[in-house]
Amino acid sequence: MTFGLAAGFALLPLIVLLAVVVVTTYNGVVALGQRIDKAWANIDVALKQRHDELPRLVDAVRGVMAFEREVLEEVTRLRSAYREDAPIAEQGETSAATSLAIRSLFAIVERYPEVRSQENVTSLQAEIRRLEDIIRDRRELYNDMTYRYNARIAQLPALFLAGLLGWRPRPFFAAKTAEATGSRPRM
Repeated sequence: MTFGLAAGFALLPLIVLLAVVVVTTYNGVVALGQRIDKAWANIDVALKQRHDELPRLVDAVRGVMAFEREVLEEVTRLRSAYREDAPIAEQGETSAATSLAIRSLFAIVERYPEVRSQENVTSLQAEIRRLEDIIRDRRELYNDMTYRYNARIAQLPALFLAGLLGWRPRPFFAAKTAEATGSRPRM
């Protein structure tokens, strides 16, 4: 009986250590998941802000740029293609295509001094550029957090918990369109 009790006491530190490792690993992975969700929410806010600014810019340049209709229609089409409930990969492709269309629109605006000189067009361009920069920075943070999370659940000891708890790799905010031209994934 004393041998069984002594063996139990000898295993106690090992059991405590195992519990600490499991709890620490679980909490670390959950915290990374929360950071990804927060980073995505920040991207979503910037995408919505850009989404709201685009019609104002299109309206401001529409009259003067009537013969550049294709570019204006593309910006409008991509704006209407934005769906906040779409998977992250689809939103990434839409975001990248929208960024490309915006760059095309800005390039065309530069060719028209009468449009370029309008104060509202200049301020709208500046605001959209600011939002594009914010989206780019937030996408970088999101992808960094996603990388950390995906790496963490692929390593020991989190790998064991990932299998038990159904943790799956999160998608990056990147799309084929974005890689080729200039984009976000959904969980």
